[in-house]
Amino acid sequence: MDAEEKIRYVMGHTEVLRPPKQALATFGTSNIYYYLVTEPSYAELVDGVEETVVREGRVTAERPRIITPSYLINLFEGFEHGMEYAEFMLRAYGPHEPGLLYRYKNEPKEVNIVSHPLNVVVGNLNEQLDRTGDPLAAIIKGVDEMWDVSLMKFIHDFTRRSLRSNVIDLERKGLLDMDSAGVPREARDRIEGLFPQVREGRREPSELKMELDRWGLFEEYEDRFFSLFGKR
Repeated sequence: MDAEEKIRYVMGHTEVLRPPKQALATFGTSNIYYYLVTEPSYAELVDGVEETVVREGRVTAERPRIITPSYLINLFEGFEHGMEYAEFMLRAYGPHEPGLLYRYKNEPKEVNIVSHPLNVVVGNLNEQLDRTGDPLAAIIKGVDEMWDVSLMKFIHDFTRRSLRSNVIDLERKGLLDMDSAGVPREARDRIEGLFPQVREGRREPSELKMELDRWGLFEEYEDRFFSLFGKR
């Protein structure tokens, strides 16, 4: 299979066995602790294997941003197959359709091979999470060879489920309003906030430049950008 066929296969064989109990935050950072369970990739080669691979980790979703699908290329950090997934989403949804997405960072914690079948492992994990009561914990069944694509599929779907409440929150504050250049107010506010942060040394100039380039706004802000360095 080529890369796209593999991604389609993994997405079709990914199942969220325990979804988070609350939506992603609209105006803050969300920390999702996940258990991603898979059958080991060698299971088909060895008869009678009753083992399960359990990957633990944390995905941090920053405050949501209003973006276009082309932004996806720059949004996944810590994912081995992030570029392939982003390119797949661009082909599936087109480059210009606006949406509300999040910047994600994956922090893998542990990988364990457990000598029990998958359903038993999942039952034990559910009992553990019932005791801890973490509302943003999740259990995902994925595919071992490209497990991070399973994780990204979960994150994408979870974001879509959170979208309604997040959009309502943003609309109330007028952050979805577009200006004459087709740039949302939220993006303008973010850019305006970056200028003093760069001037005070709290952010790198490259971060501001990248944000301007992503929106095609560098020419509009060029004088202000170079004034940060005392030159035009």
